[in-house]
Amino acid sequence: MSNKPFSQACENNKAPILAVLLRHFQQARHVLEIGSGTGQHAVHFSAAMPHLIWQTSDREDYLPGINLWITEYPHTNLRPPRVLDVTQAHWPSGFDAVFSANTAHIMSWPNARHMIQQVGQRLPSAGLFALYGPFNYQGRYTSDSNAQFDQHLKAMNPEQGIRDFEAVNEAAETAGLMLLEDNAMPANNRLIIWRKQ
Repeated sequence: MSNKPFSQACENNKAPILAVLLRHFQQARHVLEIGSGTGQHAVHFSAAMPHLIWQTSDREDYLPGINLWITEYPHTNLRPPRVLDVTQAHWPSGFDAVFSANTAHIMSWPNARHMIQQVGQRLPSAGLFALYGPFNYQGRYTSDSNAQFDQHLKAMNPEQGIRDFEAVNEAAETAGLMLLEDNAMPANNRLIIWRKQ
């Protein structure tokens, strides 16, 4: 019996996320996933987009679980995870698109802003950044469940919390990224797409 980590949220949201990525990542050739988590997204998305290389990454303690998924569902375009803490100086290179799900509200706001800055610096011209998760708009929660989730996050760690879309987009614009789409997703989440100027 497999001891792979499993996220029901990943299982629920993979199809809606993929529908958006299929539209935007048609020209992408090398995607860096920041915070691959369980590895479920990577396995699903790489199978559906065989034209591109999908590079997984996360903090070191998540790598064994990601590798279990990759071992069970190997794809020729799916790469084993690289250690990546967004604050580190050395990042994987050569990517023309970045995907990250449910990371901005888990890391501190300074680290989330640093992630966006680094993505903007490292993407080539016309490169894409897709960021999935819950966001507030004009300082307000979009649902009662998001308000409860934010309280839960902050109870675990005061530096965690749902980010304001306006602050995230401002950080993206400062990093040379132009907003392309803000997509509504199930369970009061969003999938935001930026393009490098």
